[in-house]
Order: sequence, then structure tokens, then C-alpha cells
Amino acid sequence: MKKVVLVLVLVTAACAAGCARKSEAKKAEAAVQKPAVAVETSVAASGDLVEGIEVTGSLEPKFAADVKTQIPGLIRQVYVNEWVRVRKGTPLARIDIAETEALEKRAEAAIESARANLAQTQVAATRAERELSRSLKLKEAGLATQQSIDDARSEAAAAAARIDAAKAQIRVAEEELRQARARLAKGAVVSPIDGVVALRDVNVGDLASDAAAAKPIFRIVDNRILNLTVTVSSADSARVRVGQPLEFTVDSLPGRTFTGRVMYVNPELSAADRSLKVIAEVHNDGEMLKGGLFAKGRIVSGKRSGVLQLPRSALSAWDTEAKKGAVFVVAGDTARLRPVATGTTAGDLVEIATGLRAGERYVSRGGFNLKDGDRVLAEPHATSQVAPK
Repeated sequence: MKKVVLVLVLVTAACAAGCARKSEAKKAEAAVQKPAVAVETSVAASGDLVEGIEVTGSLEPKFAADVKTQIPGLIRQVYVNEWVRVRKGTPLARIDIAETEALEKRAEAAIESARANLAQTQVAATRAERELSRSLKLKEAGLATQQSIDDARSEAAAAAARIDAAKAQIRVAEEELRQARARLAKGAVVSPIDGVVALRDVNVGDLASDAAAAKPIFRIVDNRILNLTVTVSSADSARVRVGQPLEFTVDSLPGRTFTGRVMYVNPELSAADRSLKVIAEVHNDGEMLKGGLFAKGRIVSGKRSGVLQLPRSALSAWDTEAKKGAVFVVAGDTARLRPVATGTTAGDLVEIATGLRAGERYVSRGGFNLKDGDRVLAEPHATSQVAPK
């Protein structure tokens, strides 16, 4: 009996010692527990979602002209330099066509001579008509012969023919003058549109070729209206409509957002990559934008209200194809990883379709250090996240 009691006492003592060791181990574990993770949090809030189609493209002037010479010859004068603003019809350069100028002067002299000849012929014709009339009266009185009357008629007819010949000479001389002046006009190189001289590739003394083979000697660019040409994937092609806004940015003007409007939608997709070509017209007030700039933006296809959105950085393990992800939701001082379903992406914001309610606090920054159930030291970052308008 004494032996049994002794065994029980020993067992009890061993259990007590084991429990004491476990308690001390738990206390030690608690003493080395992971410290709270410092994160930034935000409160989920609903806002307006502007849906769009992400696009990239380049800007080009809607109106531009490459100016060539119409006739060959030496450049006599150049009137403008690069970067000068010109109007339609402003002289840019002149080709030396001295021979044509001489032809113009000869044609002008021929016209004057023909007009003088016409005046003399008309006087002679008037005199011949009077002589014919006088001869007819004398014939009635029996004082003129038939021969004299025939001679008077012949002279009147000849005078009329000389008038026609003089008028024909005038017409020929006027046509020569018209051709000479037309050639002189081709020697004057003028601007075909309003704009700015973007290229001057000619100097006095250069030899200009004719228009068919010549390279441009001037380029005139009108930057007041630009075309933004972009491509849209076949999956999004049915969402594009003429008149939709296109919001975009350019690297040369960070922080600025510009807006154009879809003006042309290609009626067919490209056979090479099944993309749709779209052109938006941009009114370039102040001409801050330049042709050739690369643009990145979106075609605005719709707008919804009351949509819950979070920044991309708040999502953990986001599968864009499956539209699934996870968000750390903060309750008290504990962060819990909660799965969510995502929807439309608008810039840096992602629509949260299910899994999170407005008013709940979530980790907006610092979540990469967290695990489910970690304590957090939360610093409020924002009260809401809404889509930019």
C-alpha cells in the first residue's frame, strides 16, 4: 500500500513539473511573439467608375503640307525661315524665270500693237461704209456707175475682214500673255495652308526640279488641330463609337491630362494583328502638344456610380484573368486576409465586385510584410478611394 501511495506521489510531482515547464515555455513563446507590423490603412468607399479602353498611339497634325516647286529653275529668293508662322498664299520662295518675264513683256507689247491696229482698221472700215453709202445715193441720182459701187462694197468688206484679223491678233497676244503669267505664277512658291514652317530645305542659288521628281523644299504644319491615331484590340472593338471622349497623357507634360474625341473608326480590322484603327481629333489650345508625341490614355466607354474600388497596391495575389485576389482587412489590431472578386480596372484603381463592403478598413500599403492573423500598427492613410473623373 505504501508503495502505491509513493508511486502516485511521484506521478503527481512529475505532472506538476511538466505543466510548469509548459507554462514557462508558453510564457517564453509569448515573450518572443512577432511584433505588430506597421502598415497604412484606408476605409473602403464607393464612387464613380469611368469605364474605358486602354490605348496608346501617336499625335500628328491634322493639316500639313509638303511644298514642292512646279517648274525647274534656279532659286532666286527665299522669303521665310523655319519656325515662322505663315498664312495661306504667303510667298515662300521664287524661281528665276527671266525668259518667261521677257515673253510676258513681248506679249504685252504685242497686245498694245494689235489694239492700235484694230483702232486704225475700225477707222478705215467706218470710212469705207460711208463711201459705200455715198456711192449708192449717187447711183440713185444717176451720177455713179455700177463699177464704183462694186469697188465701194469691196472696200467695206475688206475693212471688216481687217477688223476680224486685228481682233484675232489681240486674242493670240492675250493668250501668250496668259501663258507667260501662268508660268510666272508657277515660279512663285507660296504656302498652301495656314501654319508654321517646320522645314526649309532650300537656299538661294539651289536648282529646283519639277514637281514630279522634286523633294519637298518646305513643310508647313498646322498644330492647332491634331489627330491621335490608336489601335484597339478586336475584343474591345465593339465598344468604340464615334463621339466618345479619349483622355490621354504625354511624357513631355507630366501631370497634364488632355482630351480628344473619336472622329473616325476604321470599318475593318487589320488582317495582320486583328486590331481596329481609331482616330481621335484633339483641339490643341495653346499649341502645347506637338506632332510626333507618344500618347497613352483610354477611350471612355461608360460610367457607373456606387462602385467600390481599391488601388492595385492593396491587392494580394491578384489573378487578372480569373478576376480574383485578396485584401488584408483590419479588425481591431489584427489583419485578416480575405478573398475578393475583381471587376473593371480604371487606371490605378480596381473594382471590387464581392468580398469587401464600404466602410471596412483595409491595408493600403505595407501588406507585403503581412500574414493572415498578424497584429498591425495601423496608420490611417485615406478615408476613401474613388475613380478619377
